[in-house]
Amino acid sequence: MKISSPVVNGSGAYIVHKILSENINKYTACPYNPLWTLLPPKLCKAIKYPDADIIHTTPDHPLWMNQPEKPLVLTFHNYVLDNYMKKRANYLQRIYYSTLVKKYTIQSVNHAHKITAVSKFTAELVKEDLGLNKEIEVIYNGIDSNKFIPQKTISHDKCINVLFVGNFTHRKGAHLLTKISNKLGNNINIYCTRGLRKNKYISNANNLIDVGHISYDDMPALYNKADIFLFPTFREGFGLAVAEAMSCGLPVVASNCSSIPELLDDGKGGFLCPVGEIDAFVEKIELLVNAPELRHEMGEYNRVKVEEKFTIGQMVEGYKALFEEVLSI
Repeated sequence: MKISSPVVNGSGAYIVHKILSENINKYTACPYNPLWTLLPPKLCKAIKYPDADIIHTTPDHPLWMNQPEKPLVLTFHNYVLDNYMKKRANYLQRIYYSTLVKKYTIQSVNHAHKITAVSKFTAELVKEDLGLNKEIEVIYNGIDSNKFIPQKTISHDKCINVLFVGNFTHRKGAHLLTKISNKLGNNINIYCTRGLRKNKYISNANNLIDVGHISYDDMPALYNKADIFLFPTFREGFGLAVAEAMSCGLPVVASNCSSIPELLDDGKGGFLCPVGEIDAFVEKIELLVNAPELRHEMGEYNRVKVEEKFTIGQMVEGYKALFEEVLSI
């Protein structure tokens, strides 16, 4: 069983598909430049990637047209075509989403043999917005629980480190970080790592520190330097950074939206805050700052939940079963 997986290089989807390539025999992740998504579909046929029995890709670009006769498995890692996201996109993004992305998504969905999503939220959103009658199977993303492991003991330090991980975009809530930071005590530092996007929202201050882009291999060490994970997002397909922080035994303060409640149990592994409510994030962070034992208990709870529901092994087995089902049809 040979599987070819064209996916945008540097994306969260690429991380997941690369993990699959490392754990499924003859599964090949084929990263491509994001600019390829601007190519006309006819040119996709000229792009060469390995011959396969199954194509596994994302729905936003029809690279499967290179081998249209092969069974196609789509995975929705997120969804940006609904009205909620349109209102929060800039002018060029709205044009791109409503033209190319929408066209390619519908084309890919109609051609797909099987469709998956990385959360129940994303699956239901896709079905409702596209009016799909097709089944969408939920396969949660998996975390390398042998790599992302807790290494921090209970901290009673006077200075507490809060960590934010994500692109500096409005969707990730990056524009809220400065406002949250300004309301926190001087003994609380917020460290901000980001993807390849430029820093548009924050500047270095005494307690707000941009550490830039951190490689995937260095992320576990960064999580373990933190005491609390902060994630004021507005929309997530899954929430990979939240799951990684949970795997490292961190308590999480995050937005109560989209897929996040599927990962984080409010009051047990951290706190879910109303979207965009700065005072709520400040309140919960300060509560955890003053309760080191609670931070430890919530971190332990999160670690157990990752081991039960969000491991690489569980994700890999889910996709293996799906691929075998496709070939048996």
